[in-house]
Amino acid sequence: MEKLRRVLSGQDDEEQGLTAQVLDASSLSFNTRLKWFIICFVAGIFFSILGTGLLWLPGGVKLFAVFYTLGNLAALASTCFLMGPVKQLKKMFEKTRVLATVIMLLCLIFTLCAALWVSCIRLLAFCQLSPLYLRCSYIIISK
Repeated sequence: MEKLRRVLSGQDDEEQGLTAQVLDASSLSFNTRLKWFIICFVAGIFFSILGTGLLWLPGGVKLFAVFYTLGNLAALASTCFLMGPVKQLKKMFEKTRVLATVIMLLCLIFTLCAALWVSCIRLLAFCQLSPLYLRCSYIIISK
């Protein structure tokens, strides 16, 4: 359990410079960060499921796009509580992950645009399937 705490809090056995230690420092305790991770992650899942349920209502495409995007952002923000925002951004924009990160964020923006302004169901479906492919490749590339 102690090793899990060290890894999740960013206190690996590797030596860190003073700047990295200051940037990665968090005033939140491990228990507080774990609680907020769970809250954000569950909220992300809830918003995504709610958006999917609202998709079947008349005019629900716009609600789907908004809630699905909120769900993805909440799930993404949840890991900020475990690693810290600076460390997460560094990992997201590593050389091997930057393309997947940029495309995923663009797809979130295009999802909102496709539903709110263009009202194109095909474009919306494409914007939803692209991040799924990218998440799979993101996992494979990171290993």
